[in-house]
Amino acid sequence: MTRFSVLDLVPVREGGTLSEAFAATTDLARAAEAFGCDRFWVAEHHAMDGIAGGATSVVLAHIGNATRRIRIGSGGIMLPNHTPFQIAEQFGTLDALFPGRIDLGLGRAPGAGPELQRALRKNLHQAAEYFPQDVVELRALLTGDYDLPIYATPGRGAQVELWMLGSSLFGAQLAAKLGLPYAFAAHFAPDQLDSALAVYRRDFQPSDALAKPHVMVAMNVFAADTEAKAHLLATSQQQSFVRLRTGTPGKLPPPIAHYTDTLPANAQAMLAHIGQAAAVGTPAQVRTQIAAFVARTGADEILLSGATYDPEARIRSLELTLEACETVAAG
Repeated sequence: MTRFSVLDLVPVREGGTLSEAFAATTDLARAAEAFGCDRFWVAEHHAMDGIAGGATSVVLAHIGNATRRIRIGSGGIMLPNHTPFQIAEQFGTLDALFPGRIDLGLGRAPGAGPELQRALRKNLHQAAEYFPQDVVELRALLTGDYDLPIYATPGRGAQVELWMLGSSLFGAQLAAKLGLPYAFAAHFAPDQLDSALAVYRRDFQPSDALAKPHVMVAMNVFAADTEAKAHLLATSQQQSFVRLRTGTPGKLPPPIAHYTDTLPANAQAMLAHIGQAAAVGTPAQVRTQIAAFVARTGADEILLSGATYDPEARIRSLELTLEACETVAAG
């Protein structure tokens, strides 16, 4: 049975405010809970005008207070930006506030230029080299199973569900070695999806946390009453992606009809490439595309991504998607 969850970047739209972005994310989390989603994840990004999830644990605390059942977590925390001890304290606090509901997805990519490295007082590329050791240390701080010189309070004994995130073979190999569930970021980096999942499943070593491989794959999904409207909704995120990849990131722009037709061939190819992990169209079309993606990947869970300029349109897209995919979930 395929399960469905939501990934949100707390997008800040053109003409909008940070407060509006946080309110929209909160409304989306409430809707995801009402529609029966398993998880609601927020991703850590820094120094980007269009993404407001940098203080990820703070955002999650707000979402936790606004919801009651749905699991909340990071998709992900970029551990090289932090120390394992700090993250153990933060997510130990979240676990104490919202028992049994906290996920901690961990990523390795530094994703930062020299300015952010200076701001964080970190050599992020060097820190990324220690990522495997830091993951093991963080797990030990949370489980308290090892004789450590210092314990995190909150943190020690917290029932936090650890996940490994990735878009390459490295994350798959580490998740398999540590016996962690694995989430693949196909929504923006689909190249190594099939090979990474094959490596993870082949090399998986059972752990106290997980007896067999468990895979979640992120994909962009836009559903609407008509195919044309769904493709229009998708253009806001498409514009943001093209701007990011061409060095001009900004806030989430309004949709533009027939946007891809206006692009040069290289930009069209870029969007077609990430479209390998996307479903856009009417509920029936989205159902067919998601079912094919699940059949291809064997995913246990699908992580639904896809920002829209109108927050209500994303809630409606999520509702239509989940209603349409009841047969996918059952299958």
